[in-house]
Amino acid sequence: MQWIYLIIAGLFEVGFAACLAKANKTHGKESVWWFLAFVVCLSISMLLLIKTTKTLPIGTAYAVWTGIGAVGTVLLGIFVFKEPATFWRIFFITTLILSVAGLKYVSN
Repeated sequence: MQWIYLIIAGLFEVGFAACLAKANKTHGKESVWWFLAFVVCLSISMLLLIKTTKTLPIGTAYAVWTGIGAVGTVLLGIFVFKEPATFWRIFFITTLILSVAGLKYVSN
């Protein structure tokens, strides 16, 4: 169950990165709503990370959490924010995914 919480925490990390990007691209009231969504996503992500580190090793949990966040944020940037999908970006994201999967495999 802790791994599920960790995956959800990573997805909320992607959410807070996306909300921060939208808050920076908007103005006025809309920007405030995106910032509030950022705070909510950040809070949920951190609370779930704290919950998982009670049973999973902190090094593994943090690496997986940031890995999910990094991969998800790059993919969001490519598909939603139209950032470039160069060979090297895809190559390194793939190695990051393999590394996160490897940590899951070698952990309890």
